[in-house]
Formats: sequence, structure tokens, C-alpha cells
Amino acid sequence: MTKPTAPRSKLTDKQFELIAKALADPRRMALLEAIAGEEECACQQLRKEFPVSKATISFHIKELVRAGLVEARRDGQFLQCEVRREVLEAYSAELLRRTSGE
Repeated sequence: MTKPTAPRSKLTDKQFELIAKALADPRRMALLEAIAGEEECACQQLRKEFPVSKATISFHIKELVRAGLVEARRDGQFLQCEVRREVLEAYSAELLRRTSGE
């Protein structure tokens, strides 16, 4: 019986590094977890959950978007965020590939 192969990662080295850096920050990781808990998460909701300034949340969301982990879109005056699960899956697959010793 052959072992199923893992899906090929589509991440560039640069994107892999951006994701690793983004996930290394505890506050960004907490924001990502909060966003992932919803189908779509309004930034206004994040401001209620996290006792930091609007600018701080905005900065961290910008970094998550830059890494490709979160998609943010305007809905009127509000910003809606959604986790890009396919990017998380590609990052996980690439991390496992790089650390498997093969």
C-alpha cells in the first residue's frame, strides 16, 4: 500500500517567512484565533475582545493580511476579516515538509 502524498505547497519562501513572523507574535496569534472562530469577524468586535487601541489592532490585522493569513474587506464603514484557511493548510504542509528530515 502506498502512502498518500501531502498536497503540494504553493507558498513562496518569502510568504513562508512572513507567515512564520506573523504567527510568532502572541497578540497576532490571539487575533487570528479570534477571527478564525467566526465565519467573518468585524474589527469592531475584536476591539471589544482585546484591550488595546484601534491602531494596535489595525497594525496586527495589516500584518496578518500581508502574510496572506487573513482577508479583510470593507463593509460600509466596518472592516470584516476572514481567515484564509487554505493558506494556513499550505503553511502547515510546508512546515512539516521542511522539518521532516527528508
